[in-house]
Amino acid sequence: MEKNIITVTGGTGYIASWIVKYLLEKGHEVRITVRSKSDVAKYQHLLDIERDTTGKLLIYEADLLKDGSFDEAVNGADYVMHTASPFFLDDKGDTKKKLVDPAVKGTENLLNSVNKASSVKRVILTSSIAAIFGDNRDLADNNAKAIDESMWNTTASLTHNAYSYSKTEAEKKAWEVSEKQNRWDLVTINPGFVLGPSLTKRVDSTSINSLLRILRGDLKAGSPDLEFLYSDVRDIANAHILAAFTKIAKGRYIISNESGNLLKVAKYIEEEYPGKYRVPKGVVPKFIICLLAPTIGFTRKFVRNNVGFPLKGDNRKSINELNMCYKSLKETVLDHVKQIESDNLI
Repeated sequence: MEKNIITVTGGTGYIASWIVKYLLEKGHEVRITVRSKSDVAKYQHLLDIERDTTGKLLIYEADLLKDGSFDEAVNGADYVMHTASPFFLDDKGDTKKKLVDPAVKGTENLLNSVNKASSVKRVILTSSIAAIFGDNRDLADNNAKAIDESMWNTTASLTHNAYSYSKTEAEKKAWEVSEKQNRWDLVTINPGFVLGPSLTKRVDSTSINSLLRILRGDLKAGSPDLEFLYSDVRDIANAHILAAFTKIAKGRYIISNESGNLLKVAKYIEEEYPGKYRVPKGVVPKFIICLLAPTIGFTRKFVRNNVGFPLKGDNRKSINELNMCYKSLKETVLDHVKQIESDNLI
């Protein structure tokens, strides 16, 4: 493979770290953006990976909300992967300030820098299935069997599924900017609920914390019948790279292989580690979840529109065009638990 210069924003993140690892292993020059270069501990794991590979790692500072902040990191790059975006699932507080503005303004700032850099051929944006649908009941409401890349989230707002709204608005902004020029092209990666081993011991990722809660017994009394589309963090990283270097790649790609509720995840853990963890064994009735909603981080509207509704995704576009080969959810979960145990996080 030809060696390239690739900029990865938010380079120390859960998904981004795997992208950087794979790119360094392939011998590319990788530029990552971080909030502070002085906080070396946040990217030491990537320096360690660089030491053992033929790739080259360069560190740049950038701020999602600062105009021109990405100019230096992007200038001269062949490809840009924009993973940086805030991730909070609650709808409390000033959601516009903490979620929407960083996501949308950050995407716009990044793409403005791309427009200045004549070297960039393609931008790969880390979006989400949250930009494709709003609530699980959307499938039933639209008489659809599975979500696909033609769909857009039309039900999220600042007060309902604010994170989903931020991802939707950010991706729309990306396509808006992309369509106003013809030098570089845009591809979006739309994963679901991310699981899989982390390259760091950080637990501030919502996805990682969710598995820790299952292992710690926070849901031992039962979990809601809430279905997710699951995505392995390594599959997502691989999809970014395939999206960059596959010539025919275009548009959006759902990157997810299996769906199910948290009991499915718990079942794999219990089978591998019988009796070791206090995983949930049953489903809490929807009416109880609705009553308790405000005390467990849900709104009653979210419970009504999501709990008890099946969720399926169509990943055929990623298989046919990117040649994606997916890991099973069982492998994802068990590899993640092994990493948590080996890092003494539980």
